Formats: sequence, structure tokens, C-alpha cells
Amino acid sequence: MLLTITYAGRNTTDLGYLLYKNPYRPQVFELSYGKAYVFYPEVSNEKTTAALLLDIDPIDLARGKAGSTEGGLFDYVNDRPYVSSSFLSVAISKVFGTAMTGRADKYQALSDSPLDLTVAITMLPCRGERTMLNKVFEPLGYTVTHETFIADENFPDWGESKYVNLTINGYARLRDLLKHIYVLIPVFDLQKHYWIGEDEVEKLLRHGEDWLPNHPEKGYITRRYLNRRRSLVNMAFARLAAADADGSASVSFSETPEEAPERKLNLNARRLGGVVAALKDCGAKSVIDIGCGEGGLLRLLVRDGQFSRIAGVDVSHAALARAREKLNLDRASDSLRERIELFQGSLTYKDSRFEGYDAACVIEVIEHLDMPRLAAFERVLFEYAKPPVVILTTPNRDYNAAYEGLLDGDLRHGDHRFEWSRLEFRQWAEEAARKYGYKAQFSSIGDEEGALGAPTQMGVFRLCE
Repeated sequence: MLLTITYAGRNTTDLGYLLYKNPYRPQVFELSYGKAYVFYPEVSNEKTTAALLLDIDPIDLARGKAGSTEGGLFDYVNDRPYVSSSFLSVAISKVFGTAMTGRADKYQALSDSPLDLTVAITMLPCRGERTMLNKVFEPLGYTVTHETFIADENFPDWGESKYVNLTINGYARLRDLLKHIYVLIPVFDLQKHYWIGEDEVEKLLRHGEDWLPNHPEKGYITRRYLNRRRSLVNMAFARLAAADADGSASVSFSETPEEAPERKLNLNARRLGGVVAALKDCGAKSVIDIGCGEGGLLRLLVRDGQFSRIAGVDVSHAALARAREKLNLDRASDSLRERIELFQGSLTYKDSRFEGYDAACVIEVIEHLDMPRLAAFERVLFEYAKPPVVILTTPNRDYNAAYEGLLDGDLRHGDHRFEWSRLEFRQWAEEAARKYGYKAQFSSIGDEEGALGAPTQMGVFRLCE
């Protein structure tokens, strides 16, 4: 197994200080399954490459292995010692463990800086899912290339090999890059060499805390990293959902620390899921999220190839900066940056940038407006922007009686100016639809409580032909 890390730029021999490995002295590390060698095949001020080579002893692997058969050859003659797998991830942790923490003493400023880094992984298993290489690595800011092979030149009918030589390049902190490949190598291999228990969930979330909760393929990564062990996957998903709920409030003029009672229902996830389903149902390809806040809906939309043009607008520059960070736009691929646009604006002022989209979403926003501003909001959205479809959600005031701790007349959020009952919302929506040439349909989101209904109400407005 061979892994190389190349640093291009100025004074690149400083890579040795970050990795805690001298470029001029090869090192050997004893592992339970063989040996790891660290050496530098290329050293200069402009480009320096560090290599991690694993020499796996297949007999050591098979000795005492559960399921081994005495006298059999299968345990010795197979591909496991020669492909990038969890053995390589474990070696990265052991050999470059200090580098993964980011501690670099006198070179701390360099450790904290994005560097021009290229990683090459030899013989990575990728069974018929090569498009996932791009979907997994590109949102992290890397450019992805891979080399494929014929499975056997003597038998071309066998087709291509299930292995690739993977190369990723991008500007990243070294510690982030090491964490990315540490987690993602086993995602593509799917055959960990050790028992997978609850400690693997902790390991995944610890090394993925800065990037996994907002990754568009976090479900794919989590399931495969945990070898599809349902109980562990559910545990990890619960933790990821909690992290996402804590940091992805819809908008600055929408809910930010939204009501605690709703978190236990994961209402925000269900709400956004309902909106995405409505967008897919209407066939929208271009979508603007008016009041995008920190980008909860945007992160769902970029995962789906149906949505080729996506925009997010918010009145708060701070919220937009956080959305950009969560979407990893500064490190995203060119194709992703071409799909999505963020800009500052207000939903009560006419703005030509709102126009030209198949659908507009206004998710938990309207209740943050003062009542006298509703008329301006209606004109901006339905008269000037005039998208073919508008999807709008807002709290159902009738449901407030189901929340313990909310007194009669209390609002769910301190910044809400009002909350409509189902009847009031329907009356407003139908009047706005009639005035501007739309037809409105209504649905509920969340668990219903008898006569109280569900916690969220959604209206879908379609422009009449």
C-alpha cells in the first residue's frame, strides 16, 4: 500500500516539520500486521513529497484469523495485503498522529494555513462507484482524478479492475487532509480488518466533526464507514442530526435557536425534506431560497443533480458567511460554485436578482416580518419575482398548546412577530394567490396532535396559466 503527500509552493521542505518526519532520514515503524516506511522521494524548496509505504505480511494476517482453514491457500493468496484499506488508515493515525492534531510548535502558522497539497492513493477499491469519488472528495474542495486498469490483460472480457489509483489536489490544512483520507479510505474499501463497535462512531465523529455534518454525502460516508451496521449508523445519524439542528437555523429573519420542543422531533429536518419533495414534484431545476440563513435547505439542494441552479439570499451578511462556510464554497469544485450563488438582500424590497427561477422557497421567514410589511413582501415575491412555484412554510399557532412551557398567547420564538392559525394562514394565502394569479395548496409537516394539527404548515403556490 502506497500513499504520497506532495506540498507545492515555497519552502516546501517544511512539510517535514508538519509531519514530524525528517525528509533526509527514512523511518520504519513496526505494526502488528507488518511494517510502515516513511521516506521522501522528492525534496526541494518548490515541491516536496512524503511517502507512506505499508509492507503487509499476509501470513501474519491469516495466522489465528477466525474462519481460516488449515492448509488452505485463500488466506495467503488474495488482494487484501496489496490494496489501500483500513490498514492504511490505521497506519496514517499511528505514523502521522501528531500531524492530525495540527500541533506544529514553531511552525504553527504554517500548520494553520491552507497549503497546495496533492495526495495519491495507490490501488483504492472502488467497485463500480467511481462517480462517488467526485461526489465525496469535491465538496471538501479537492480536484479529483483517477486511473483505471484492465482487470487482466490476458482476459480483456473481464473488463476493468475494481481498483483505481486516486489523486486529489486542493488547498487545505494538512491536518484536515489527513482526517479526510483517514475516514474516506475505508468508505471505499468497505472491509475493515478489525471489529466495528460503538467506538467507531466516536472515531468517525471526532475526525469528521469539522466537515462531515455539512457534507452532501454524509449518509453514504457514514453507512459505509460503519460497514452498514444499522444500530451504529442510526447512532451516528442521530448525532449528526443534532449537530446539524444546532447549527443550521433557517434564517436570520427566520428561526435561529428555534424552539427546543421541536428539536426532539427533528422537525427542521422533516420540514426541509418536505420542501425538497415539493420542489422535486414540481420539476424545478432552478431554485432561490429567500431567507436562506445558514444554508440548511441549500445543503440539501446541492446534493441533488436535479437542481442545476441554486441561489440563497439573506439580509444578514454573517448568516451568509456561515452558509458559505458550511457549503465549503471556498474549497468547492468549479462545477459546484457554478451551481450556487449567495447574495445579500431583503424580501421586502424589489430585487431583479430574485427573478428567473423555477421556484422560490420562503422557509419559516414570514412570521419574522412586521404585519405592515406583509404587503411589500407579497409584491416582491408574487408580483415582481413571479416564479412559477412558491413554497412557503410557517408555524401553526394552533399546535402551540401541545408545547409544555408555552403559555396561552406565547410565541415559539422571541423574534416572531406573529404566528398564524391554520385558518388565518389559509385565508392570507388564498387572498394573495387570487390577487397575483396563483393557486395555493396546503399540507402539514410534523406529527399531528388531533385537533391541534401539525407544528408546521406549508403552502405551495402555482402560477396560473
